[in-house]
Amino acid sequence: MQTVLLVLTGFAAGILGGMGMGGGTLLIPLLTIFFSVSQHSAQGINLLAFIPMSVIALVIHFKNKLISFKEAVIMIIPAFFTAAAGSLIAVNTDAAVLKKLFGAFLITLSAFQIFMMLKANKK
Repeated sequence: MQTVLLVLTGFAAGILGGMGMGGGTLLIPLLTIFFSVSQHSAQGINLLAFIPMSVIALVIHFKNKLISFKEAVIMIIPAFFTAAAGSLIAVNTDAAVLKKLFGAFLITLSAFQIFMMLKANKK
């Protein structure tokens, strides 16, 4: 039964990831809360799951001519270094602190999304 739930969780994360929301916003809390996966492992699983999702999204966006390679390169270079730095920080941060920081990130992201939705509806 747990395997079926993990597969369904993967599908849900994949759908959200494909829609641009980011599968990790769902995957990490589900893994930590319902499957008792440690915060560090959940974040690692999310990063690993991101690889095939991003490859598929990249192929689709490339076919639809939605990629500006010049702008992508400008973003990739600093993203590479900050991702490495963030990974080193996360590995050396206590799991309880990491959970709280991720929770705060999700709350902030939710508030931002609500604000942007309200702003768009006023137009």
